[in-house]
Amino acid sequence: MASRRNFMQKAGMAAAGYLAGNLTLPWIEERLSMMNLETRGKHPLGLASDERYWQEIRQMYTVSPNIINLNNGGVCPQPLVVQEAVERYNKLSNEAPSYYMWRILDQGREPLRSKLAALAGVSEEEVAIQRNSSEALETVIFGLDLKEGDEVVLTRQDYPNMINAWKQRAHRDGLVLKWVNLQLPSEDDDYLVDAYMDKFTDRTRVVHITHMINWCGQILPVRKIAEKARELGVEVMVDGAHTFAHLDFSIRDLACDYFGTSLHKWLCAPFGSGMLYVKKEKIQALYPLFAAPDPVSGDIRKFEHLGTRSFAIEQAIGQACDFHMMIGIGRKQARLQYLKNAWATEALKWDCVSIGTSLHPEYGCAIGLLRIEGIKPGDIAQTLFRKFRIHTVAIEWENISGVRITPNVYTVQYDIDRLLEGIQYVVKEAGRE
Repeated sequence: MASRRNFMQKAGMAAAGYLAGNLTLPWIEERLSMMNLETRGKHPLGLASDERYWQEIRQMYTVSPNIINLNNGGVCPQPLVVQEAVERYNKLSNEAPSYYMWRILDQGREPLRSKLAALAGVSEEEVAIQRNSSEALETVIFGLDLKEGDEVVLTRQDYPNMINAWKQRAHRDGLVLKWVNLQLPSEDDDYLVDAYMDKFTDRTRVVHITHMINWCGQILPVRKIAEKARELGVEVMVDGAHTFAHLDFSIRDLACDYFGTSLHKWLCAPFGSGMLYVKKEKIQALYPLFAAPDPVSGDIRKFEHLGTRSFAIEQAIGQACDFHMMIGIGRKQARLQYLKNAWATEALKWDCVSIGTSLHPEYGCAIGLLRIEGIKPGDIAQTLFRKFRIHTVAIEWENISGVRITPNVYTVQYDIDRLLEGIQYVVKEAGRE
């Protein structure tokens, strides 16, 4: 990990230089240069509360000044450099599609694969470019060689698309789904690990683990669960939709066999971009979701036979990687943790408020779940938007109830202050003070 962090620090500096030299807007080039000079050597925790720095980052996005977007748990906006890249690649494609798309832009996939692999801390021969987490994970779910009676362990709190994919596989092939029903939030690794292990039998073939539960932001001890599973010969697949480019980790740290993520979430890549990781020795036995010339090939590229795709979206992932590295994952995670804890700690001063997410950095980061006693999540979310133009999302799902509040790197202190003003209004209006 030390060597990986050293690489990422150097890559971040290089990315900043690359971006600065390729932007069409001079003011962004100037800001990037100044920020890299001024913040070099600063500790991530010290920079987390530096509003001047993060105000600069905000100016590199085109977020609405009229809506405070605290629903980044759904999909994240792209920085301006990514938006410009998509537009530029799309215009180029339209000059002569079959030439520029297939002969020019398609040649950029291998350098992009290498860049994503470096971010993920894995080999470039283990990374496939996809359109989202669902496509990546369904490649695994429908591609595994499983037979009737084989058991899969998953939770009621997993993402619906993944749950439905496993249900479809069970319906079609007679798999047996063993359900974990988590009580969250939790900071008890023994409880979280045992919840999975209690469902394992000698027929268990796969465990599906969501790295960060999207409903409430709970981070699970994936590696501990994975190590126990692998001792029993159980394959491990991880839904990393909300952790890639959000938390500082390498996929190898998780000890998993398969990992899927959406790059249009925390990497802030173009909408409709994702990534699949398959451990090298597992590639050959995993069938691709879309037909490939050789379905039992050991080449990771067999998972990319989609046909015509948006090359503009795919290639602009590279600009998102550069922008992400320019900030640095350590700084990014520290800021996101700081923002969540800033509003949550103040909100907890009202007796009627509880937070359905851990404030400890090992178990939570950007995503936080607000609960106000006696008030429905939908009513809270509606009031926050109607009175304060704060966009959040109400959550009601399998033991989880509240309003999901999710800032991003462009969120500033004013947004947090406004949120707290809104929470106070809801509390007063309900007579819950």
